Amino acid sequence: MEEICCRTWVIMQIIMEKENEVYLRLSCEPGVKMELNHYFRFHPKDYQFMPMFRRRKWDGYVYLYNMDSGRIYYGLKNRIQRFASDREYKLIDQTNDSIEHISNEEYFKFLTSFPCEYKLRDYQNNAIRHSINERRCVLLSPTASGKSLIIYYLIRYYFPEKSLIIVPTLSLVSQMYSDFEAYAKADKTFEVEKFVHKIFGGQEKVTDKPIIISTWQSLYELKKDFYTDFKLVIGDEAHLYKAKSLTKIMKNLENAPYRIGTTGTLDDVEVHKLILEGLFGTTKRVTSTRELIKKKTLSSIAIRCLVLKYSKEVAAKISKLNYQEEINFLVGHSERNKYICNLVKGLTGNTLVLFQLIEKHGNILHSILEEIIDSSRKIFFVYGGTDADTREKVRELVEKEKDAIICASYGVYSTGINIRNLHNIVFASPSKSRIRNLQSIGRGLRKSDTKEAATLYDISDDLSYNGKRNYTLNHFIERVKIYTSEYFPYHIYTIPIQTITDSL
Repeated sequence: MEEICCRTWVIMQIIMEKENEVYLRLSCEPGVKMELNHYFRFHPKDYQFMPMFRRRKWDGYVYLYNMDSGRIYYGLKNRIQRFASDREYKLIDQTNDSIEHISNEEYFKFLTSFPCEYKLRDYQNNAIRHSINERRCVLLSPTASGKSLIIYYLIRYYFPEKSLIIVPTLSLVSQMYSDFEAYAKADKTFEVEKFVHKIFGGQEKVTDKPIIISTWQSLYELKKDFYTDFKLVIGDEAHLYKAKSLTKIMKNLENAPYRIGTTGTLDDVEVHKLILEGLFGTTKRVTSTRELIKKKTLSSIAIRCLVLKYSKEVAAKISKLNYQEEINFLVGHSERNKYICNLVKGLTGNTLVLFQLIEKHGNILHSILEEIIDSSRKIFFVYGGTDADTREKVRELVEKEKDAIICASYGVYSTGINIRNLHNIVFASPSKSRIRNLQSIGRGLRKSDTKEAATLYDISDDLSYNGKRNYTLNHFIERVKIYTSEYFPYHIYTIPIQTITDSL
């Protein structure tokens, strides 16, 4: 008689419990824990160059699942479900989070419950409804797509629940507040001054007002009990939330079930995206710059790449320098700086000149511009040390001007500053950051009564020697890849540094 063998298959299971609004807790067999540990680990960008990795004190991974505690970010719930499904593991969901989607009737009733002179576009409507239904998400919507109006409607939906809006800069605190005033102008039931509190600088942090707009810097040192009563948190420009300080704030919001992140762009690093999704929720693409330009919601943009070509003798010397030394050479190069300023002088319309280093570059450019520009044209100098009120005044003034020049640092004006009446942008300093470049370009995409198109002048430097490209030329190549991927039209011009003229 033939022996019959019976095998018993053990179905692996994961018990998922809710610890708070920040963390889930996963209980499972040791083998499954190890799988989760490997599944939710990623190399951060350039990890191989980090000192801890080089000293072999770190394996180069960021782990999002803690094997000892079983903790994992709540916002990764969908990915946990996918992990279990792909392996045919049984996932026992004990979070008891029942989500009921808002009906068409309920949503329409909400939209018509208060007046607003600013009409929602279809994609904004979709983003608002998606956020309400999902409760947690990252809204990926490009610069100038109207994220502040989306935020306003979300605030109104949850009002009078206590809400926290976190922004990266002082300027954005004032700007978001001003936007709210404009949106609520016709609404007698919602007085911005009565319900909205601004925190920045030396402003009082304790308030009875249900809505707070603050920079993350102003919140960082506050005690945990400050965050207890918040139910809604909105993180504007959420791509910056990879910083430990911002992550700490989000972890303190243990009782906030509604978490919405907004951003114009994400970098290509998977770990960055997963941390954001862990803190907020799954990413939702709202629209794209290409779509908005095609529909003429945004201005079109033309990019002129101006590659300054240096002599072989200069290139030979630069080839021996490290990255920072090359940067110092370029920002201090008198002919290069004169060329940039003469270029700006010859442009018509409001122009934004972006630099990286204040003392070594920004001050120099500003001084040259003040010397060569006619006194009838207004010139503004804005950097991190410029107070929030002054930044807002500059923004308001430029909106009324036709031929003003703003000489500003990337850190202040590449993110969050909304100037509709901006015609030209000049990249005066080398940069390869995808986020920074797209955010900077976004400054010129807003339409105004006097503008249908904008022009970006990308200044780069060819110091190649013996077939090897210099550091900043490689950065320029990365920027061109960004322009290509975003379908921005661009042309490349090579200009010998010795024959630079007053204008292009």
